[in-house]
Amino acid sequence: MLGAHQPESRAGVFVLDRDQSEGEVGRAVRALVEGARSDDGGDTLVAFGLGTSLFEGAGSRAPRQLRVMPSFAGDLLDPAQSHGDLLVRVAGEDAAAVRKAVADVKAVATEVGWTVRWGIDGFRADNRVEESRALARNPFHFTEGFGNPETEREVADRALVREGQGEPAWAVGGSYQVVRVIRFATELWDKDSVPEQERIMGRRRDGKWLDGASVGEEPNFAADPKGRQTPLDSHVRLAAPDRRNPPPIVRRSYSYDRGDGDAGIIFNCYQRDLAKGFEAVQKRLEGEALAKYVLTTGGGYFFVPPPGDAWIDALG
Repeated sequence: MLGAHQPESRAGVFVLDRDQSEGEVGRAVRALVEGARSDDGGDTLVAFGLGTSLFEGAGSRAPRQLRVMPSFAGDLLDPAQSHGDLLVRVAGEDAAAVRKAVADVKAVATEVGWTVRWGIDGFRADNRVEESRALARNPFHFTEGFGNPETEREVADRALVREGQGEPAWAVGGSYQVVRVIRFATELWDKDSVPEQERIMGRRRDGKWLDGASVGEEPNFAADPKGRQTPLDSHVRLAAPDRRNPPPIVRRSYSYDRGDGDAGIIFNCYQRDLAKGFEAVQKRLEGEALAKYVLTTGGGYFFVPPPGDAWIDALG
């Protein structure tokens, strides 16, 4: 799911809450996972993310960093569109197949004592891989994904929990997932000129740097201390001020469009350390020029378990 290959172009993301009267957590999760696997038609991929509420009373068996996603500066989180027990991500290339798989998993969930808390559908426009990086075009017309690693080894180094991190043994090889539903003010954005948009982002629409460096090169921010070429409050300069040491995250975002002007991205990132990964970037972005064009309305923190079923036993 996180490799340097081309991600699936369609996704359905939804979050479930369990009926606590249905018995212990591990049994409820196992019933759902086994039901989802037995109904898998082969055209889609199904992945799970564990919410902190599943680990109440789990003590040392819980992922050490997992907690409820806080509200950051500028967020307006809708509780009905945030957090939850279990995240399900269904992805594939065919939109109809993804929709059917989402409906099938939801039906299984209902049968075994789960309710849908919230959900959203996404797509990756111009989905492709260039120089081993998965790229897509977001609703602001910019190509994103250049900051992702090029190799499987680099992906694992940024995203996967290692031994010696103080995590429970079952969690090694898993990943902390951040999901953010970010609404874009596309009508306001499109009133700005393309050069102004590029200064707000800190890159050209095609990914080239404002100082003339090509996509594959690293910009020399140190040579531009006052931000004459790349503004100091531009998105990419704040997010990754030292391009030689990029943030330790792997992004896999999708665009969404729910109509009536509600469009944006389903931001997804994976990391082995929330504080050093997403949270460090998010704190640097406070006060960015892009802030007036975006609004985070939902999402949550989840833990993606490693392959196998040992993680289900840990929930018991």
